[in-house]
Amino acid sequence: MSDKQDGGINGTLPEGSQEFADNMAKISMKSMDLVNEFYSTQGSSNNPGLDPLNIGSAFLDLTNKMMAEPEKLVNAQAALWQGYMNIWQNMAAGVNGQETNPAATSGKGDKRFRSDEWSKNQIFDYIKQSYLLTSKSINDLVSDVDGLDDVSRKKVDFYTKQFTDALSPSNFFWTNPDVLKHTLETKGENLVTGLEHLLEDLKKGKGQLSPSMVPDGVFEVGRNVAVTPGKVVFQNELMQLIQYTPTTEKVYKKPLLITPPWINKFYILDLKKENSFISWCVEQGYTVFIISWINPDERHIEKTFESYMSEGILAALDAIEQTVGEKEVTAIGYCIGGTLMSATLSYLASIGEKRITACTFFATQTDFEDAGDLLLFTDEEQVQMIERKMETAGFLEGRNMATTFNMLRSSDLIWSFVINNYLMGKDPFPFDLLFWNCDTTNMPPKMHSFYLRNMYQNNLLQKPGGLTLGGQPIDLSKVTIPIFVQASKEDHIAPYGSVFKATKLMSGPAEFMLAGSGHIAGVINHPDANKYQHWVNSSKKEYATADDWLDDAKEQPGSWWPHWNKWLSKKSGPKVAARNPAKGRLKPIEDAPGSYVKVVAKAGKSS
Repeated sequence: MSDKQDGGINGTLPEGSQEFADNMAKISMKSMDLVNEFYSTQGSSNNPGLDPLNIGSAFLDLTNKMMAEPEKLVNAQAALWQGYMNIWQNMAAGVNGQETNPAATSGKGDKRFRSDEWSKNQIFDYIKQSYLLTSKSINDLVSDVDGLDDVSRKKVDFYTKQFTDALSPSNFFWTNPDVLKHTLETKGENLVTGLEHLLEDLKKGKGQLSPSMVPDGVFEVGRNVAVTPGKVVFQNELMQLIQYTPTTEKVYKKPLLITPPWINKFYILDLKKENSFISWCVEQGYTVFIISWINPDERHIEKTFESYMSEGILAALDAIEQTVGEKEVTAIGYCIGGTLMSATLSYLASIGEKRITACTFFATQTDFEDAGDLLLFTDEEQVQMIERKMETAGFLEGRNMATTFNMLRSSDLIWSFVINNYLMGKDPFPFDLLFWNCDTTNMPPKMHSFYLRNMYQNNLLQKPGGLTLGGQPIDLSKVTIPIFVQASKEDHIAPYGSVFKATKLMSGPAEFMLAGSGHIAGVINHPDANKYQHWVNSSKKEYATADDWLDDAKEQPGSWWPHWNKWLSKKSGPKVAARNPAKGRLKPIEDAPGSYVKVVAKAGKSS
């Protein structure tokens, strides 16, 4: 018998075993590096405490309420046990070749269990169904507890789901069939690479783990994203104003001013030619201007919410008038940019100026009573914690905001990358939207505190005179211009029911339109993509709620952009000769997308 034939009896390892053993040794060494790196970054004086998210009291209240209803616990346990029995019976029937229906299935859009192994292999099918059954039981039990106030209920529901999502068997080596298979195929090389990725991410985050979402160096602002031609025609301490180069001989007389959110960068509206809203608008014959906000640092510590109005929208209006000679414009406000825009419209009405004659709102909240999941992060304790961070650093670091938004879709934006990067040992996929998502922006402390306290906590924008900007009490009912309000059906940041309220707060003619998908994809949906759908309602009826409106609405396939274009084109004046930003009255400062958008978020002093 040869050494190869004896399977290692005479000391020769089976083929591939030595490589596997070497990789296990590398894993051990990398693990020590990982532990050392972790401990070297701990012990910061900026430690927020044991309960930084302020959820302890809510769960204590939950426990007390659950103990007061022991029958619900008993019934939930009995139902869970019955579910396990159904799984076991189905497994036994499957072994005997009988057709069975799973006792538990994942919901629509759940990508964790797409692999065939989760269904074909009985062991992993059992693990999957057991997890789905248990997580549903836990979440249902928590949501069924009586006596919790609305804030506590939303908090425990949200964080219970975070907990059950984290425990998914797809997140662990021994219970993920794809990871096990890949480990055998690579002889453990995936785990070595995964630990290297983990170590790199820890170093980048200085102890705060944030999985990389896109490979380094694949995207560059101005090279392969944010490439629509144009010029920066004006700038100040807070923003640059970009005017885009026309592609049509004639354009609508009234320019279009876009005010994007400053929580993210403007080029979500100009990722690539194939999905660029800005490029598409230029092609429709609009003279497009967009505000590109600065990425703040400690130099902007005194900037307020009012600063974003005066040095942002109002300064842009003045610059547009100077360079193309038009006082009247149409406008778009997106998310917080739309919230600011609504207040600015009230301010302009108060001082008797009708410089914006029609306005579109993308995913914009003006009444925050029913705001989305971000309400969970804006109670008094958490706002005070944010304010302490801003006081120490001079601004709120962009990565703090990014972590919050990622938690809202943890399965897609956290755990999928844990699996891909660390367990599978693969590089993330080069996706322009995720590159933008990672290109974070900081927040000036005074502005951000004002926004959190006056909008999310006290909901003062919808109250006439609740806020004062530029010396004028803000009253949205003074806004009488036509508005177009876009919302997205699956938006958890700005729920469509909350967005709809703008149509009731402003006094002019209002058109509401509901898009498919969420906060980003619901807005960025180029007609050529033939994706999703939207709902329109031509009725002249007054609707109390968005759901009432939706009951009478008609579903239309594809992008809503052409529908919106029909609305805006009628409000943009006659056609005139196209305006070249290189030949305007304001001398161009630099080519689009400008330098402000390329500034990477600065880390705070405590980082």
